[in-house]
Amino acid sequence: MAVQTGGASSALGRERTVLLDRLLDHLVWLILLIILVIFSLTIDNFFQIGIFLNILQHATFVGLIAIGLSFCIIAGHMDLSVESVMAFAAMLAAWLAAGRGSASGIELDTWLTLVLAIAFGAAAGAFNGVLVIRFQINAFIVTLATYIAIRGFGLVLTGGRSMYGLPDDFRAVATTDLLGLPLLVVILIVAYVVFHVILTRTRFGRYVYLVGGNVVAPFRAGIRVERVLYTVFVMSGVLAAIAGWLLAARTNGATPNLGLGMLFEAFAAVVIGGVSLRGGVGRLSGVFAGVLLLSAIDTAINVMGLAAYYMQVIRGGLMLLAVLLDSVKTTIRRRYL
Repeated sequence: MAVQTGGASSALGRERTVLLDRLLDHLVWLILLIILVIFSLTIDNFFQIGIFLNILQHATFVGLIAIGLSFCIIAGHMDLSVESVMAFAAMLAAWLAAGRGSASGIELDTWLTLVLAIAFGAAAGAFNGVLVIRFQINAFIVTLATYIAIRGFGLVLTGGRSMYGLPDDFRAVATTDLLGLPLLVVILIVAYVVFHVILTRTRFGRYVYLVGGNVVAPFRAGIRVERVLYTVFVMSGVLAAIAGWLLAARTNGATPNLGLGMLFEAFAAVVIGGVSLRGGVGRLSGVFAGVLLLSAIDTAINVMGLAAYYMQVIRGGLMLLAVLLDSVKTTIRRRYL
């Protein structure tokens, strides 16, 4: 009987451990649900389909750069340049395709501008990768430097002026519906599904976790760590560039300050979503919830008619909350899991 009791107690302990682990992994979804319920009960005209679709559309751009940032952080590194890569890709596409403002006057084919934007994003990611991997420079310093430099290149390209008047086929991606949903929302959902599968169901995804958890062990196991890290940085740059191209389509052009602050939103969404700053831990499902949470807060501020600078205060608070939450979850896992 004592053995049976001990076995039952052990099984109950395992169940509690699994339950706690799942709660920590999906905590952000609970927070998102609570926030949406509070907003729906306290803000007039918030609970409606149009508002929720707006939340999803607004989340598209931050959501895409958050995917790349998640891969980098899970792999044990950081990419602070994603916001600038996104902004420059938008400005490059608008400069080549727009018909008014400080555009080039070339009015290049829409899809060719997307190819060039993606090429730029891949080059920016590869450049970051070379400095971090080949020259062993801290990723935070490298990507902070490229964040500043790429913003500067954008100003040089446009002379600090705006471009607008994109062709109809360029803007169509931001104005078209598919299956009853805005095409931007469909792109966002498909991107998260695809990269979730890559991260959880492929050999490359397993390598990303392994490299972020302990870079020495995968190297000794024969995993080509450098190739994994190069791929992660290039992927981050490409996703940021695609986000920029889509943002240009949404805004019908580009301005020098396009996307300012989106890095902090993406970073907060990633950490709130359960990606550990220590590397090797995280799921894109949580990141998606984190992106929606920040988008919901931003939308609520607009619906209430509050000044835009309130969002700056909230972003700062969310950054602190994200880091605190990461620390608390790590402590709980060490003690109880």
